[in-house]
Amino acid sequence: MKNTIKSITAVVGALAVAATLAGADDAHEHHGDTATVAQSETVTVKGEVVDLVCYIDHNAAGKKHAECAKTCIESGLPVGLKSENGKTYLLVGEHKPLNKELAAYAAQTITVRGKLASRDGILMLENVEIAK
Repeated sequence: MKNTIKSITAVVGALAVAATLAGADDAHEHHGDTATVAQSETVTVKGEVVDLVCYIDHNAAGKKHAECAKTCIESGLPVGLKSENGKTYLLVGEHKPLNKELAAYAAQTITVRGKLASRDGILMLENVEIAK
């Protein structure tokens, strides 16, 4: 597991460097065909907080995976929500990660609000707020 995390962390780091070298920054512009992006107003979704790497790689979720999920999320790996509606969403803030805020909820069921966006079958909730 540790070797997998190290490998994934290295890949994520390399992608971050590549994005930086490609000119990505906080004041980036959005390019491309917006017609291919399905977006809606703010939605509310309830589900389990998962680290997307372990979930996608080997279907790891639930209480048995809670400590590993927390470790992976704290280390910066992508965090998601496995919803009650059968869909899984990448969770992000306003163009920034929410790992610090969401790590404590690893393997727990929470409700979040955010702006829905999707591309090529990937679902994302951005500007996410945890519903109280």
